[in-house]
Parts: sequence; C-alpha cells; structure tokens
Amino acid sequence: MRIGLDCYDFASTIQPQPPHPHGHGHDSIVLPDWQLQYPGDRVLYHTYWRVDINTFEEREEWLVKSFLATQDLRRARLILWTNVDSLRANPRVARWLKAFPENFEVRVINWNALAQGTALEGSHLLNKSDDRAWVDGDLLRLLVTWAHGGVWADMDSLLIRDMSPLLEHEFVTQWDCYDKVYQPFNGAVMHFFKHSPYLCEAFHIMARGPAPRSGTTDWGSLLYHKLFRRLMAAGIQPFKVLPFCLTDARSCRLDNRLPDPFKPDPVSWGGSGSSGVLEGGRLDDTLHKIFSVHLHNQWDKKFPKGGWVERLLLRRYDLHLPEPTP
Repeated sequence: MRIGLDCYDFASTIQPQPPHPHGHGHDSIVLPDWQLQYPGDRVLYHTYWRVDINTFEEREEWLVKSFLATQDLRRARLILWTNVDSLRANPRVARWLKAFPENFEVRVINWNALAQGTALEGSHLLNKSDDRAWVDGDLLRLLVTWAHGGVWADMDSLLIRDMSPLLEHEFVTQWDCYDKVYQPFNGAVMHFFKHSPYLCEAFHIMARGPAPRSGTTDWGSLLYHKLFRRLMAAGIQPFKVLPFCLTDARSCRLDNRLPDPFKPDPVSWGGSGSSGVLEGGRLDDTLHKIFSVHLHNQWDKKFPKGGWVERLLLRRYDLHLPEPTP
C-alpha cells in the first residue's frame, strides 16, 4: 500500500466494534475475545525511560499525555518502566500519577522477575544494555509483554487513536514502506498477550544465539524477522504485521509520508494544495485515521511553533486533559 494515500484509507476501515448485548440485563454484554485476555478489562500499555541517559522533560511527557487523551481510560493503564525509583518524583511524572492514579503508574524494572518462565531466566544476557537503550529497550519490550501482556509503545511515539480495534491480534509493525529485506519489522508499537507462545519462541532464539551487539536491532527488528521466518518454515501461523502508516507514517514516499515533525509545515500535503496542512484539511483528516506517529528519537529537536504537530496533536491532547495540580 505504497501508492497515494491507500495505506491511510485502509487504516480508516479499522474501527471499534460496539459490545453486543447479552441476556436481559442492560449491563450484560458479550466482550470481544481479546478482552478476555485482560482480567478486569484493563489493557496494560508499557513504555520505558532510562534516567541515566537523559532527564524526563516535555518531549517525554507527551507520550504520557497522548495516552491519557486518546485511550479508553475505563479499560487502559500505562506503566512507565524505569531503572530508578526517583523518576516518580519528577514533576512531569508526579502530576499525572496524582491526576490519574487508576491509569498511570511507574515501575522499577526487575529483570530476573520479568524473565521467570522464559529461556532467559537467570541468564547473564539480562544484564545487557548500551548507551542508547536499544539493547535493553528491545529486551524490555519482550519481557513486559510476556510477563503482563499488553501494548508496547516507545517513548518517542505520539498516540492518536484508541488502540483497542487492533488488539484482537498479536502484532509488530512494518518498519516503513521501503524494501528492507532483512529488517522489515519494527517494535516501536507492538502487542502480545501474556505468556504468548510467540514470545516464548523469541526468548529461545535469544538464549541460544549470539549476544546482541551494542547499538543494534539484534534483539529488535532482526529478531522479529528471524522469528517470523522460523514460524512460517515450521508451518505455524505467524504474528501479524501492521502496515507502516498505522504507526510509522513518517517513513515512506516523499509524496505520501507525513511531513517532517521538526520542520515548518510544507506548503501543501497529500495533493490538496495549501489547505492540506490546515485544520480540517487533508493532513488533519489523515491523522484521524492512523493510530500513532513514531518520531524516531531525535530528542534534541523541538516541534516548530505553530507546526502541524503542535496544532493537530499536542493542543488537542491538552484540550482533552484536566489541568493537573502541582
């Protein structure tokens, strides 16, 4: 779906299904099968921030705010995983912990506890990390979704739509729309059920293979590809792969990828002239179809004042959220 806006139009067809009434009671409903995987109907969302690499600032806070503004808070909870407990005291974290105690929490990582029951239990590989948090971040994605189930979202993402219409499937995402023969998949947004057999097999690959190289996707994109091919070779239906635009529309053809979030708005977008980047224009309409935007790190960059990210996303998050008390 690389031509024109086909991928975005496909994304618009993925809509939530209303619960079906069951029996005579007004509160009696039949839940979708995927919700039965989550006790109490509470889907867990997970993300990660290493305090020793950088402080938690405004850019990082936007992922938390995007979650609180876009997901169904009756059924969703975000866990911010970190390496030190002091992150709770950060003002940008503490205020949302106070404002949304049922929907947001901070947990310090216990690698050994998360790895229990996997091929990595007790392994020296649990101590692997690098100065970009790629190796440990890729490992944590798999461990927390194994141990708890749920959605993983990298901190450099902005959520746009409620993810629940996607959750009947276990999935990773297409990296972009380019022909990356050996790295076609991305885990910036992914979903697996608790104790997923897919993840169980992934841990066996990790435990028996070479240690990951620092600053690589050995335990990310390359691992997902190995796992996908191994499953197909064994005649096992693999996990799903979401089309690129649903979560990573920054990377595709020049004529259909989202505008650069860190540059002033282009004159036009999507072949619709100068109105394409305005409120109610083609870009605005397209953002309502997809589920998130992946910013690919770039933590040192700022969103342009009045640019499309600020106007069409960030301001709207703030409109949906109460002003937190200090």
